Amino acid sequence: MSRRGITKRKIAKYDPIYSNQLVNMLINRIMKNGKKSLAYKIFYQAMIEIQQNKEKDPLSVLNEAIEKITPDIVVKIKKAKSSKKNSKRENRSTQIIPIEVGPKQGKIFAIRWLLAASRKRLGQNMALKLSSELMDAAKGRGGAIRKKEEIYKLAEANRSLAY
Repeated sequence: MSRRGITKRKIAKYDPIYSNQLVNMLINRIMKNGKKSLAYKIFYQAMIEIQQNKEKDPLSVLNEAIEKITPDIVVKIKKAKSSKKNSKRENRSTQIIPIEVGPKQGKIFAIRWLLAASRKRLGQNMALKLSSELMDAAKGRGGAIRKKEEIYKLAEANRSLAY
């Protein structure tokens, strides 16, 4: 008989203002070096900026942006070894394999791409960069949307390798 105790299921946490699980996921990805209060400050400043510019509910802009960025397919790079046994140096080739992802994993990729695109933007304030990237993604343009389209093109080109 196993000596392990019964494991409790993790309950998803919600943020204090919007009470939304997606917001909490985004804040946890913004956070660097354990500075969660700074991540909260950045996110809420970005939401205020969206509300002032759009005069719309910033949570709906966030949901719309994440929905447009969320991929159905991602690519995995696999290194294949050559079959030659006598060679001292192994020749390796890479294969790009398209893989379908579920909705939760897709949201994780969307948040990652969104933050990477907002960090690459020019400017000094992360809150302004995040808000402008969210507004662009909600309109269907921006760095995160471009990343999704690149992944789709790679998956389409290597469709024969899909499992």
